[in-house]
Amino acid sequence: MVMAPVRQVQLRQNLPRLATIFIAACANVTGVCWPFAYIFPFGEPVWLLQLLSLAVLCRLLLRASSARSAAGVGLLFATVWLSGTFWWLYVSMHAYAGLPSVLAATAVVALAAMLGLYYALACAIFWGLAPKENASASLVFAALWTAAELARGTWFTGFGWGAVGYAHVQGPLAAYIPWLGAYGVGALAAWLSAAAVLNTKRPRGPAWLAVAVIALGLWAPTAMKNWSQPAGSLTVSLLQGNIPQDEKFQVGTGVRQALQWYAEQLNKSKSSLVVAPETAIPLLPGQLPEGYWQALQQRFSGGAQAAMVGIPLGSYQEGYTNSVVALHAGQTTPWQYDKHHLVPFGEFIPPLFKWFTALMNIPLGDFNRGAVGQASLDWAGQRLAPNICYEDLFGEELGVRFSDPAQAPTIFVNVSNIGWFGDSFAIDQHLAISRMRALEFERPFVRATNTGATAIIDHQGHVTASLPRLTRGVLDGTVEGRNGLTPFAWWVSRWGLLPLWLAIVVILALAWRRRSN
Repeated sequence: MVMAPVRQVQLRQNLPRLATIFIAACANVTGVCWPFAYIFPFGEPVWLLQLLSLAVLCRLLLRASSARSAAGVGLLFATVWLSGTFWWLYVSMHAYAGLPSVLAATAVVALAAMLGLYYALACAIFWGLAPKENASASLVFAALWTAAELARGTWFTGFGWGAVGYAHVQGPLAAYIPWLGAYGVGALAAWLSAAAVLNTKRPRGPAWLAVAVIALGLWAPTAMKNWSQPAGSLTVSLLQGNIPQDEKFQVGTGVRQALQWYAEQLNKSKSSLVVAPETAIPLLPGQLPEGYWQALQQRFSGGAQAAMVGIPLGSYQEGYTNSVVALHAGQTTPWQYDKHHLVPFGEFIPPLFKWFTALMNIPLGDFNRGAVGQASLDWAGQRLAPNICYEDLFGEELGVRFSDPAQAPTIFVNVSNIGWFGDSFAIDQHLAISRMRALEFERPFVRATNTGATAIIDHQGHVTASLPRLTRGVLDGTVEGRNGLTPFAWWVSRWGLLPLWLAIVVILALAWRRRSN
């Protein structure tokens, strides 16, 4: 009888801390992609908000009473943050795949909580390992936070969407991206946040170092040269069909609209390269109306124009691939790129989960994987490297293409269909991902999507042209290809993300040794 009042008192005492965790986690969401149409531009990152969010988390960990309490803080923070980051998965599962709303919402939160376990473990280790309130504590926090980010982004196929590094595609830390990549800049951001609140005993040294890091980032873009060099220009036409996702694979509606509109635009285009988005043609070549595919091949069989078109390929016996086909003069068979990094549940079914996917209506839901580092398309003096949907989330995989600088891409081409997620900031988050890759490799990105963001991004991560989201249109423009290697491209093409893992191990080993002594 006495326990209930005691629990009520404990709950009232914990409410301020719980509210602080919730607000800080929401700030981390909005720091990566601002979701409102006032104060800051919609969809833009707010780097300072992201830094403040992790600073609050560090302060909460400092006040935790035990490793278990620190783990709870980390788990709640990560679950709220990740649920807010990819809440739009609910739209795809409920509105388009037919999963009951309660089950869809539960699935989003469950996924966030499962991924949040990485951060819970990191926070628990931090509480037990780091010396409180000194300079080395901030390094330990940055190492453990980055380990959790790397684990989330690479293990079990990886889903690093919304990593804190994406809040810094603009701002003072953007200058470090060609050196460190997204995860490295995320580590730098975590260190800055921790240094602000954990170095209270001797604040002068870390404070001056943090100021120097930010000042250098502000100065570098105007004072330092690019790592890449111009490699000629290419005119492009990027197609955005805006085919409703609930009709996209319906023969009588979406399929008919897609076949008609994309054929018209492919035939009308006068650019050197025309790009149609992921599954722009939503049928296998053998399922298309008689003469349709042959007419497209004939259209680009001569002259100085090429087309890249998203289309499924394969057969029941051999399996299917989510592919991009290139049509141009001088080829005996169409050039083909097959998607490597497939989406769990959407493009392949993980073991033991067929029961879950059976509840959803997802067409073409089990594909074969393409190889990592497939050859680029040589066209009009450029080496064009396509990637499909969220493949541009994995910089370490795109980096494989830079192992031979002479064959490295000069332009990246992303084809996507984010229509699965409605009018949400998934569109803006994905644009930030492409901007991050442009900065990492100093390569332009052209993006052709079904509903947005169809855009041209230069080698400095700036969006130079784009179409309004959820509209049907064609974006014509010119893109400058680039040669050369950034420091990030050099090391990630040779060792992947291993240097970051080694740095984490060294920092934690030193902290463990110091703690033991």
